[in-house]
Amino acid sequence: MPKNEVPNDIQAMSFEEALDALKQIVAKLEQGQGALDSAIEDYERGAALKRHCDQKLREAQAKIEKISLSADGTADTTALDVD
Repeated sequence: MPKNEVPNDIQAMSFEEALDALKQIVAKLEQGQGALDSAIEDYERGAALKRHCDQKLREAQAKIEKISLSADGTADTTALDVD
């Protein structure tokens, strides 16, 4: 699998599910127990989970709009600048 590709099982996760899975992996890695091969696999899965969470956040950010009222009372929407 290419380095930046996200596995199908992770793509099917919601943001919250992926974040919870990532937290579990981080906690496991912080304990420092287990085989090196297992730690490497966990790290790679954690990286894929992070990419998935980042993508979900970018998608949500793109949907956010700022609603403003003009002087005549009509509503207008513009993309929200969150940077």
